Amino acid sequence: MNIPNILTIIRFLLVPVFGHFLYNGEYIIAIVIFISACITDVLDGVIARKFNLITSFGKLADPLADKFLQLTALTILTMQKIIPLPVLIIVLAKEIFMIAGSILIYKKVNFVVQANWYGKMTTVIFSFAIVMTIILYSSRIADSYTSLIINIFVFIAVFSTLFSFFMYSMEFRKLTNKK
Repeated sequence: MNIPNILTIIRFLLVPVFGHFLYNGEYIIAIVIFISACITDVLDGVIARKFNLITSFGKLADPLADKFLQLTALTILTMQKIIPLPVLIIVLAKEIFMIAGSILIYKKVNFVVQANWYGKMTTVIFSFAIVMTIILYSSRIADSYTSLIINIFVFIAVFSTLFSFFMYSMEFRKLTNKK
């Protein structure tokens, strides 16, 4: 156990707390917790790389914590009818395929898949879209202009998700075709 792994565990612990506040409409607190979790993500990555503290646990748990945080946000925002259901379905399907693919790669070639630049880019874009969606929605300016802006942020995030899924799929094909 090292500092980056402890930060990842803290992020896991923040997920239900964030979910509680978001679900109950306490948006400012939810945003602060969400951003705090994002900061721990950046910190654990920087510390792990700078001090050579990269572990198999971190490679697996770090992106999983990000996904739990994002999926919690998307699920609650979908339940609150702020984000359309197809967005949640697309992201959830991508994550299920990614987990299954990671397990297959590990079993076939004993390789632990870790985040690449496009996965990290998607995490940043989706995190930004989630924060902006919560801010815009919580501002109670429920006009068509606000809805349009939310839809643009969410569309860019979904496009980024599909792009990273495509890139990881290409990597999966390369790794599984090796003998």
